[in-house]
Amino acid sequence: MQIKGNFIYKELVVNSREDFMQNQRVILPIEKIEQLWPQELKNARIGALLHPASILPNYQHTLDVLNEQNGKIFQLKALFGPQHGILGHTQDNMIEWEGYLDPELGIPVYSLYGEHRQPTKAMYEGLDAILVDLQDVGARYYTFIWSLYLCMKTAEETGIHIVVCDRPNPINSKDKEGPILDLEYSSFVGLHSIPVRHGKNIGELAEQFKKECFPSVKLTVLEMENYDKSMWFDQTGLPWVLPSPNMPTLDTATVYPGMCLLEATNVSEGRGTTKPFELFGAPFIDANKFASYMNSQNFPGVIFREAYFQPTFHKGAGKICAGLQYHVLDRDIFRSFEVTISILRYLFHTYPEDFKWRTEAYEYEYDKLAIDILLGSKDYRLTEIEGKLP
Repeated sequence: MQIKGNFIYKELVVNSREDFMQNQRVILPIEKIEQLWPQELKNARIGALLHPASILPNYQHTLDVLNEQNGKIFQLKALFGPQHGILGHTQDNMIEWEGYLDPELGIPVYSLYGEHRQPTKAMYEGLDAILVDLQDVGARYYTFIWSLYLCMKTAEETGIHIVVCDRPNPINSKDKEGPILDLEYSSFVGLHSIPVRHGKNIGELAEQFKKECFPSVKLTVLEMENYDKSMWFDQTGLPWVLPSPNMPTLDTATVYPGMCLLEATNVSEGRGTTKPFELFGAPFIDANKFASYMNSQNFPGVIFREAYFQPTFHKGAGKICAGLQYHVLDRDIFRSFEVTISILRYLFHTYPEDFKWRTEAYEYEYDKLAIDILLGSKDYRLTEIEGKLP
């Protein structure tokens, strides 16, 4: 399978839609790369870190744009892909993929989720700059920001320039949730001390990483136009494309800052269903009592409905799982992390014989519980989840 494809899309024919698309929507830097490309990197040999959501508003992929400009403003010499692959083809987490030679472009495609997560110096050999165009979802656990972080680390070591094409944080770039990572619990789902819901777009994170971790790295952030930090993704005028296989919609991203924590348990987070992270449960749960409890907590902006599902793969595959479905009524006041901590606290105390923390390796960390890695400390689990049920 080749990365580059022919992207066919319809002309926008409705005038009001045309006006919105041209005058109101967020304009991505990749749309104006010819004008925005740093003059100091004119004709530079570049690599590009991309994934399936690296698209323009007309659904054209960033790689097509880079090919159009190849030989004009830079020379495209290599491609890099994060977790789930540059094609987005690996379904679950912790599934590696191998790099290869692109048969059409004749350039290497390097995997940053296989033998290496940090680019090697050999991968950067012959390059002057790395262009990064990735769609993040706003949570510390989502590994694309850490692929950026590690690209910056190798760039500082080699003198390579990093150019980040900024993109919106889909769950807005102002609200924050959850504890800040204790670096003793650093892993590929958290390599720097930021909150769980970090409240920044990817360009801002790049600037933070430079300031706090890689002060001598050469960094240029290409900015968006018409972007406001209070925007949710469906207010940007941009199309949603799955950044990873289990992130199908903005609704998924809205609950993800909390619900990713269920990966650290034996309770299904809804993988193998059409509503990952919105549906969750296990065969041992009494769904009716669970729904009653959660709704009695009166969390703002959300209501729960008892639900039953049978995952096609992953935890609970082929079994009927009883649990809940999120229904977010007001996303501006809803706080996924706080709600999920309440979910975990209830399950831990209500089903002490059935509910389990994941003990096998998680993101290649073998010595610490997955829940502690995700939360960013052991103390948070001990006090906020395993402490007394209110």
